[in-house]
Amino acid sequence: MSTPAITRPAVVQGLTHSLSIALGYFPVAFSFGLMAIQAGFSPLLAIMTSVVVYAGAAQFVLVALAAAGAGPFSIIGTILLMNVRHLFYGPSILDKLGQGAPLLPAPLLAFWLTDEVYAASVSRLGSMAPADRQGWYLGMQLGAYTSWVGGTVLGALLGQQLGQQSAWLNQTLDFVLPSLFMALLLEMFRHARLQVTLGAMLSTALLLWLLPAHYAMLGGLAAGALLGALYTGRAHGAR
Repeated sequence: MSTPAITRPAVVQGLTHSLSIALGYFPVAFSFGLMAIQAGFSPLLAIMTSVVVYAGAAQFVLVALAAAGAGPFSIIGTILLMNVRHLFYGPSILDKLGQGAPLLPAPLLAFWLTDEVYAASVSRLGSMAPADRQGWYLGMQLGAYTSWVGGTVLGALLGQQLGQQSAWLNQTLDFVLPSLFMALLLEMFRHARLQVTLGAMLSTALLLWLLPAHYAMLGGLAAGALLGALYTGRAHGAR
């Protein structure tokens, strides 16, 4: 019976397989660095957000809420809601990491887990030798995380330089956040039910008449989650 181990060849293989994810992460993280600077974050704060939070699209929401004046509880609650799906990712990954107790600390396994890392791991780990799985998974996580933090560093530092050197360039960064959210919205239309996305959008728009923007965003998020659960339950009931 093979014993799980962290070996250099397995880690290198994971790093190699992470390149496709890293290539996708880097420009998005670069955009995050630019947007965070435009929203008033210091370069250090923007970089530390990626280092400590590492939550992809949720980081853009974090910056938008902070710029809108949301309180810490609203921001933390929103980010937790956006990432609650990871609670379901963890057990399935642990089942595939090999025999025996995991050699990597559980907090590390959880912190570096993203949607893309999860998808790649689920598709590949089952076909690998159990003794190589944890090393490969570590390499996959390291490659993705390094790319995200590296893109944020470059975006934050370049954003600060551009803002200091040219006022009009600083003003053009105002388009970074709306453009990114439009791209995310278009992507959601491809993968989510149209009724759920439109319901969340309509709920947010209506709440904006009554509440501050960060509370309206929370309400829209809750409405989308409720509609998604409703349609999922109906789909399962019809089977």
